[in-house]
Amino acid sequence: MTIRYFLGRLFQGGLVLLAVATITFGLLYLLPADPARLVAGRSASPESVAMVRKELGLDRPLYERYVRYLGGLLRGDLGRSYMQRTEVRELILSRLAPTLQLTLLGIFAELAIGLPLGILAAVSSGRIWDRLVTVWAFAMVAAPQFALGLLLLYTFGYLWPIFPLGGYGSWQHAVLPALTLGLTGGGWYARMARSSLREVLATDYVRTAKAKGLSPWVVLGKHALRPALLPIVAMVGADLGVFMGGVVVVEAVFGWPGIGQLAWQAIQQVDIPIVLGVVLVTAASVVVGNLLADLMYTVLDPRVRYT
Repeated sequence: MTIRYFLGRLFQGGLVLLAVATITFGLLYLLPADPARLVAGRSASPESVAMVRKELGLDRPLYERYVRYLGGLLRGDLGRSYMQRTEVRELILSRLAPTLQLTLLGIFAELAIGLPLGILAAVSSGRIWDRLVTVWAFAMVAAPQFALGLLLLYTFGYLWPIFPLGGYGSWQHAVLPALTLGLTGGGWYARMARSSLREVLATDYVRTAKAKGLSPWVVLGKHALRPALLPIVAMVGADLGVFMGGVVVVEAVFGWPGIGQLAWQAIQQVDIPIVLGVVLVTAASVVVGNLLADLMYTVLDPRVRYT
């Protein structure tokens, strides 16, 4: 990957973040809900609501608020929460460590569960293992995360109290949330790995390697597996953005204090600065995840070159 290509991708990422910030800002401030009324209280007088609106800067024209918001972003200022009266940057940073921990553990669990099963299904195409993995993958893809999370919590937190009933603080607290993400996401990875590997195994160079008398494991590990992993890398890049934006359902079930919980509370309270901050963090994570995926492409397949 050349420096020119890398800088170009950074520039494109900046344009994406600007577009996301602009669209989200416009949509949120055009909502019929009145943040000033919620901050002042439902029984507040019109004068009190007007004072709160002026304090929050909501009495200014929309274009002026937008310019002030972009100016703050250039300084690294994400604004101030309406309800909590705290800097949004500090609120997000306080939730970043739990979110990052759940992101890494969730992606690891997805890969650890989905990849081996997908490879097993591909190498045993048409046989019993292929059918079993396919049925399991469809079941996991269709399973609601909250239902699977509650089932795991009831089984391994209540019936057999192996893990805590939610919360955050130790590795035991992270096992069930990560397993929930791993099982539901592992179904997607198993299907993708099966499909991608079957396509690679049908290519001419793999058939040539087999004809030379190489063992199936050598053919799989040396010739087929690395190019088959390219679509998986793209999925990991996308998951990085999704998870860093917060997995609201999983966090709610397990009481995980991540960014998703913060965003859900802010949506309920129409706390627009927090919602904008979380959306920008999610968008930035997607940009970074895609850039890392591009870097991994060149490692897995030396034929890939970016210019």
